[in-house]
Parts: sequence; C-alpha cells; structure tokens
Amino acid sequence: MSEPLLHSCGPRRLYVRTFGCQMNEYDSLQVRRQLADLGYVPVDDIGRADVIFLNTCSVRGKAEQKVHSFLGSLRRLKEAKPHLKIIAGGCVAQQLGQKLLDRFDHLDMVVGTRAVNSIGQLLQQMEESGGRATFLHDEGNWGAGLDCREIMPQSGVTAPLTIMRGCNNHCAYCIVPSVRGPERSRRPGEILEEIRQLERSGVREVLLLGQNVNSYGRGLDEEISFAGLLRRIAAETGVARIRFTTSHPKDLTEELMVCFAEMDILCKHLHLPVQAGSDRVLARMNRGYTAGAYLEKVGRLRRICPEIALTSDVIVGFPGETEEDFRTTMELIEEVQFDNLFSFRYSDRPNTKATAFADKVDGQTSALRLAELQGRQAEITLQKNLAEAGSTREVLVEGPSKASNGQMTGRTSQNRIVNFDGPLSSMGKILDVRITFAYSHSLKGEAVER
Repeated sequence: MSEPLLHSCGPRRLYVRTFGCQMNEYDSLQVRRQLADLGYVPVDDIGRADVIFLNTCSVRGKAEQKVHSFLGSLRRLKEAKPHLKIIAGGCVAQQLGQKLLDRFDHLDMVVGTRAVNSIGQLLQQMEESGGRATFLHDEGNWGAGLDCREIMPQSGVTAPLTIMRGCNNHCAYCIVPSVRGPERSRRPGEILEEIRQLERSGVREVLLLGQNVNSYGRGLDEEISFAGLLRRIAAETGVARIRFTTSHPKDLTEELMVCFAEMDILCKHLHLPVQAGSDRVLARMNRGYTAGAYLEKVGRLRRICPEIALTSDVIVGFPGETEEDFRTTMELIEEVQFDNLFSFRYSDRPNTKATAFADKVDGQTSALRLAELQGRQAEITLQKNLAEAGSTREVLVEGPSKASNGQMTGRTSQNRIVNFDGPLSSMGKILDVRITFAYSHSLKGEAVER
C-alpha cells in the first residue's frame, strides 16, 4: 500500500457522485477502494472535499446534460478552494476526452471508462507533475486482484459486481460500444473470489452486471456460459441471492431459463429490454430479433418459471417510428403485461448509426407517445402490485425504510419493494412477510413467523 496523501488538516477527503447505471456505481466503489489505499476518507458533504470524482453517464442525452450542469456548478467551489481536485470519469469522460477539459477550465482530470481502474496511480501522477490531464486508454487488467474490503455499499446487504464490460451488439441508438469498448468477460475464478469477499463482509445478495450478461464467457480461455457461471456461484459460494442485469433477448437461452426454475438462490426476476414492438423499428435498431421471437421467449420462460417477474426497456420516437409502429409497441405491452417498464424518448447520441437517420420524430409527438405508454404501464404495474395483497413473500431486509420511521424495507425475489414494521436486527435476514397493501411503486406488509 502506498503512503497516505496528507495535507495540513489530516487525511484528504473524497466526494463521489455517480450518474447513470449500476455499472457506474460499481466503478465508483472501486474508485473509493483505490483512494482509500492512498489515505482518502469518503465524505457526504461536497464542500468538505479535497477531491471530487464524478462518474458520468452518456447513454441518454438528458443524463449527459445533468453532468455538464453539475460540472458547471462546481466552478465557484473550485475558486473558493484552489487546492480542490475535480475529476470526471465514466462515459462522458471517455466520449469527450480533452474537449471536456477544454470546456471546463476548473476541471483537473478526465479519466475514461478504460482507465478508471488506475485512478489512484493517475491522481498521484498528476499531483506530482502538476497541471491537468486526460487519460482514456486501458491501464492494466481491470479484473485482477480486486480487493473488496473498502468497496462495500452502505447497506452491507446487497452489492453490485461487474462480470463483463463493453458490448459487441452495436444497436443503432447505443453509445456503449464506443465508450465502453468491445465485450470482455472476467475470469470466473476472479468473480467467485470477489463474491466470497463480499459474503465475508456481510453481503447477502449480489447483483451481477454486464451490458449483455447472456453472452458472458465468450473469448475466455475457460469454456463457460452465463448459466454455467450462475451454477458455479450457487455451488461454490454461500451467498443467499443472485440477481443480474442486463439480458439481450437474442441471446436468452433455454439453459438460462431453466436456471430460474432450478436454482433457489436465483431471484425470480428478469430484465429483458424489448425497446420496440414493431419489427420494422427493431430492424432499424439492429436488435437482432423480431417481436414474435421476443414473445415466444417470454412465453417459454413463463412456462418454465410461472412466478417470474418481467421488466423491460422501451424507446419511443425512434427515427422513422410511425403511429402504426407505436400502436404495435402498445399491443406488445398489453400482451406481455410487464411488472414494470423503463421507457424513454429517443435522443441522438454521438457515434451511433441512428444519429444520421433523417426521419426524426418531432419532440411533441414522442412526448405524447411516451406519456401514453407510461400511463398505461403505471396501471399495469399497480394491478400487478394489487394482486400481491394477501400473499406471503420472502423478503431480504436491506435496512430502515427511507419513507417511514420505524419501518424496515426489503425486496421480494421478484424485485418488489416491501416496507414493514420490524427491528433493526432483522437487517440482512430473509423473512416471510404477508402483503397487506399495495401502492404504485411498493408494497406494505407484516412479518410472520415461519
């Protein structure tokens, strides 16, 4: 371990702000771990920080705008604290590189997605040499020798774990391949060891992350599928629950479907982005499947595991989307009856094929379509939640509820949030909870004796 970097008031203080996806959250935890080894202590008050690390997201235009706005707001803080170091990492950093440094003259360092594993070394290098710097290229093996002691989430009950990075699919709207690079899987031994470390730290549930976990294992020396990895985790660790995201429909195999029925520790929830219900739009998106093929897989999955909960992503207003295309998407929503849906208006992203499409849908039309879709999905989600009333579900207790004093909160295997009266000592336990009431986004219940 390197000697701690100290200043006149003691250890340096680190503030981390994460934008966007759960994979960014995992990367932020790694940054905290690396800088903890250099003597940095985390703080929640940005005004006390000596180093600010912003882990950025550029998957959608709105997310990138938030990053630029937040960066701009830091100018006054930098003027008041000249010694403050401001670092931008993540997808916006990888996408813009030096341009980001040129736009914000109070920004000290830009670290891309492929260099984040060396943030501690890069920060030391910059402080020794002075000035400002941009680092965008690979800096070593990101998965090797990972030490989890300093990257625990605050709850200590659930933890993200990235099993692969990058993507080879090149969907027409998606910026991920250009900012995350090609698909790379971690070796299963590293993943298993990290899970064991998390388990020893009190973690009960692990969320496996990847742009397309269904293609895990390709390119590794050891022949293994994603389903094979899940079965090894179940056999070789003592973790209580596994979740994962995200799955690409074209790579969803029967082998993986069967895991939901046969593995007790695999949560009965699958996030399976459909993006659109129109075959014409899906083809322009370069998704690699038809709506019929998607529906066939959903039907097969529900026959194998009837208690499975399904969530999805939908983009409305993709270039060239007609009213008929949108109606086809709505018909698919009605047929599948998703438990929840994450839906967005299309926005141009740099270095994507769809940016060059001329037949853009106007903003008012896409906004109206999004409102209709979200309104209908809210009704479906509420009906799904109401159907839970009277049932008894196993709930992993994550900690005190943020919404209600004296209550605890946790999730069912189907990923529904449940709030109930219970002691703090129940945190980390899996309890039987009888559902007594349903809301739009959560359930209320009471713990019952097993």
